[in-house]
Amino acid sequence: MQTFYSHGKLLISAEYAVLDGALALALPAKFGQSLSVESTSENTILWKSISNEGTVWFEAKFTIDAALKISTTDTSDIAVRLVQVLDALQQLNPLLFETHKGYALTSTLEFPENWGLGSSSTLINNLAQWAKVDAFELLKLTFGGSGFDIACAQQDTGILYQLDKGKPTIKPVEFLPPFLDSLFFVHRNQKQNSRDGIASYKTLTANQSLDFSALNGLTLDLLNCTDLKTFESLIEQHEGYISTLIQQPPLKEALFSDYKGAIKSLGAWGGDFFLATGNAAAIEYFKAKGYTTVVGYSEMIL
Repeated sequence: MQTFYSHGKLLISAEYAVLDGALALALPAKFGQSLSVESTSENTILWKSISNEGTVWFEAKFTIDAALKISTTDTSDIAVRLVQVLDALQQLNPLLFETHKGYALTSTLEFPENWGLGSSSTLINNLAQWAKVDAFELLKLTFGGSGFDIACAQQDTGILYQLDKGKPTIKPVEFLPPFLDSLFFVHRNQKQNSRDGIASYKTLTANQSLDFSALNGLTLDLLNCTDLKTFESLIEQHEGYISTLIQQPPLKEALFSDYKGAIKSLGAWGGDFFLATGNAAAIEYFKAKGYTTVVGYSEMIL
């Protein structure tokens, strides 16, 4: 049996704009996804997906025919998407199924799927490791996106991430400000589809000339900040910038206007986790409003 592992992620700065070359700060999560692969004697791929609670939430059988074409009788969205991914693997590594043998693949999540930590990106990176192909190329052929999540899947530290003429540049960085105990992540109780968010952003910015120099400066300031009050101010500036870019109100303004700390959306606005600053009493503020999944920085970030 072969086993592979990838880290989940959180995008701390430059959400949306990272797609068009803005400098982003991203952090790998302590939670990830593993993949185990066993060879079988049949010309099939037996797929099993296991949740963080240990239950099988999806399984399917895929056939590898004589022409090395992957197919299944399962018409679910997940099965159709997996066929696309397996076909992309075959495209990038034509020798992958050349022996015309089968495999049993089991993918196991360490976090609830609706947390938005990268169930797709960790899967793509694990499959790329198994097939010995470029995970960024596999992402392009399947889910799309900037690729920062693939970079996080492969790293054990924070990163500055930027696309330069479509190619990823990755710089490992250490994000350890003295106020980490005042940072925590709150789940919105809903999942945001990143592809939908990307499509909306692309429509809004299609005819704009984008200059991200101010946003890039905010990313570097957030990375190097050593004072909580300054950090909170930077968060508010960043929220205002992205709010103007995507024509949506900042999260604090929309839902938490009476909150005393700072709040920052992460990734696609509208779902998944957001970052908040505050103390234990602040955590109770969110729980009282029904946001019961609150994770401290040190619990979440690798």
